[in-house]
Amino acid sequence: MYAIETNQLLKAYGSTPVVKGMNLHVAKGEIFGFLGRNGAGKSTFINMLTGIVHPSSGEYSLLGIKGPNDRVKQHIGVMPDYSTFYPALSALEHLRFLSSLSKKPATKERCLEVLQQVGLEEHARKKTAKFSFGMKKKLGIAQAIIHDPDLIFLDEPTSGIDAESALHIHQLIRQLHKNGKTVFMTSHNLDEVEKLCTRIAIMKDGQIDKIGTMDELRAFYRSTLTVKIKHSPIPESKYGIITHWLQTIGTDMEINNPYLSLNLPSEKRIAELIHAFTEWKIDIFRVEVKEPSLEEIFMNKRINKE
Repeated sequence: MYAIETNQLLKAYGSTPVVKGMNLHVAKGEIFGFLGRNGAGKSTFINMLTGIVHPSSGEYSLLGIKGPNDRVKQHIGVMPDYSTFYPALSALEHLRFLSSLSKKPATKERCLEVLQQVGLEEHARKKTAKFSFGMKKKLGIAQAIIHDPDLIFLDEPTSGIDAESALHIHQLIRQLHKNGKTVFMTSHNLDEVEKLCTRIAIMKDGQIDKIGTMDELRAFYRSTLTVKIKHSPIPESKYGIITHWLQTIGTDMEINNPYLSLNLPSEKRIAELIHAFTEWKIDIFRVEVKEPSLEEIFMNKRINKE
């Protein structure tokens, strides 16, 4: 059973389609990253799944329950990027109230435990009118997980908060994943998505442009591997033979002892290179491989020699 499954899901406003027949399958237990430029249709897609707007056509299901269906809301948690709270209520009061709406009212102890998880334990009884933007973000995550949902939607969970708090949230997301929860998250912090997510989808013009693990996305966008090796000196008697052989397996070779840089067409060539240097009794001290980052993939750049 999939945590999220959509079939030709479409949303149009008038004659303008915003989400154009999306097909998506997210397995249970994934941390799924959902990326796209502003206007790509991300928010509209999430709003359909969470029941905020109705699809124009197509189908979707969450946790095996065909939507829209209020029954599934007990099993999902949502932290929208525009979270607002009642200024006269404290963080603790918010969680008691919001958990009751899910028909899973949380005890005071459970609320304090969740506030500790998001780093708000010292502010449990403070009214949210005095909360900073970052504190409201943390409370937004707390209200999304207070009722122990199986599927959690996090929209920009670390935007606007300090680096230490962001790392704290990263640890929480990893713990949710370890506990078997499915996390569906958006973020403009591409480094964060690259580190956390098990799979990533990139949305463009209302459709999914590319989807896969980081290794799969890199393989698609990578035309060559740039390999840099630190090694012991190449013997002068073998220099000509070695450089000629290197030019047969790669391109754009640069030798500046004790470093060699070379573009190779595949990982298999790296193994061949290391094996050959070992045969020539040239020690290898370090191997560095340049891989395309998620930022480069997101910007749709194919990776060649810089």
